[in-house]
Amino acid sequence: MASNRMGRINEEVQRELAALIPTVKDPRVTGMISVTAVDVTPDLKFAKVYISALDKGDSEQVLKGLKSAGGYLRRELGRSLKLRATPELTFVRDDSIDKGAHILGMLRDPSVVKPENPANSHIILDEE
Repeated sequence: MASNRMGRINEEVQRELAALIPTVKDPRVTGMISVTAVDVTPDLKFAKVYISALDKGDSEQVLKGLKSAGGYLRRELGRSLKLRATPELTFVRDDSIDKGAHILGMLRDPSVVKPENPANSHIILDEE
């Protein structure tokens, strides 16, 4: 039951941060920025926020801008969420979207994926 509660808290923090990040006035925090996941510790003291930026060249600057705006984001998060403690935010770059796109590109590339083995052509797979 506690894990269900933590999952709901993670989702709520993610939703609120996604709404708050466009209000940050730091010039480094520009472009398409997505909050892909949030992991809040069970004592609600710390939260690891996974960020994905559309422009990969500026992702380090975006993380620095978010770190400097962490106090503002934490204060606004505390105002919108009624939690016992407002977690301290740590921003981390999330490369899972890039990794997924790379794997998909490899799967679609015929030079990387082995062709079908003609010796196995007699095997019929049941497709339902």
